[in-house]
Amino acid sequence: MKPKGLACFAVAALALAPMAAFAQAPTPPNPPLAPLQEPAKTLPVPYADISPAMQAFIAKPLNPDWNDQWKTGAEARAYANKQAAGVVPGIPAMLARLHVTMKSETMAGVHVYVLTPDSIPPENKGKVLIHVHGGCYVLFPGESGTTEGIMMAGFGHYKVISVDYRMPPEAYFPAALDDAVAVYKDVLKTTPPKDVAFFGTSAGGALTLEMVLRARQDGLPMPGAIAPGTPMSDVTKTGDSFYTNEKVDNVLVSRDGFCQAATVIYAHGHDLADPLLSPVYGDMHGFPPAILTTGTRDLLLSNTVRVHRKLLRSGVPAILEVFEGESHAQYQFDDRVPETKEAFTEIADFFGQYLGH
Repeated sequence: MKPKGLACFAVAALALAPMAAFAQAPTPPNPPLAPLQEPAKTLPVPYADISPAMQAFIAKPLNPDWNDQWKTGAEARAYANKQAAGVVPGIPAMLARLHVTMKSETMAGVHVYVLTPDSIPPENKGKVLIHVHGGCYVLFPGESGTTEGIMMAGFGHYKVISVDYRMPPEAYFPAALDDAVAVYKDVLKTTPPKDVAFFGTSAGGALTLEMVLRARQDGLPMPGAIAPGTPMSDVTKTGDSFYTNEKVDNVLVSRDGFCQAATVIYAHGHDLADPLLSPVYGDMHGFPPAILTTGTRDLLLSNTVRVHRKLLRSGVPAILEVFEGESHAQYQFDDRVPETKEAFTEIADFFGQYLGH
């Protein structure tokens, strides 16, 4: 759905449930409620209000690697390197299509890619977007993690800093978060916080939320806005769509697939309910305005919806964008798909409403 202005605040909900109830891991009812038994059924490829290019993504078979159960950081990195080798060769053409330049730099000891559009409108000059890539905390090393940042720079006409955060086997939780916050601190030396936004998808969406929680812990000012796309906001595998969209989402496929295995590797024995791994359990009062993006077939639809509701219950302006038929993160799979331009333009417009104010 396209934004029609800010969603109304869930004021009534505040009167019905203490906020503390939303800040802790849920306890299943005892005795357990009877589950719904759903017979097997066939799902046609949706076509209404969906471009043919996106229909092709929706119609793809289940990710053949969905059940890879990596046990070590080295195993995950071997797969990540193979995947990256298929992504990186296409980046120069994407940069050219979107009129973006990319420069490798180091900020606060962290490797980053600075993505600059050929044209930055006056209202976006001086604004900086910090991008944290997805990949279940173990995938898309180096340049392969910049594609979402390139799209934002190209469609949104903002300067973007894409953080090449450390991943297993070199480093584990909370290394990715440490690196992203270190970059934010460095950006704050030259840029007012009201002119900074965080964004990312999947693990990057979770890191976007975790960066705000850590910034508050560290006494840093809040950024002007955030865009957590289909965030991995609850890695305890809690949420309705983990069941309703299992084997329907053709990207992640299952709550017990490769992404959960990767997250366990990254967590390195740490409690998965910690808000710095499952940010839906964090206190979101005082968060910056947020725009969230997901799809109706997304395994993390519930993760995204729950964060949206949590933000509203905390008095934070928040918009939820849901694309018809899309599985996990498919809105940013290809810059040539109409829905991709639509998604990033909406995020950029949202940033335009709040950055600098």
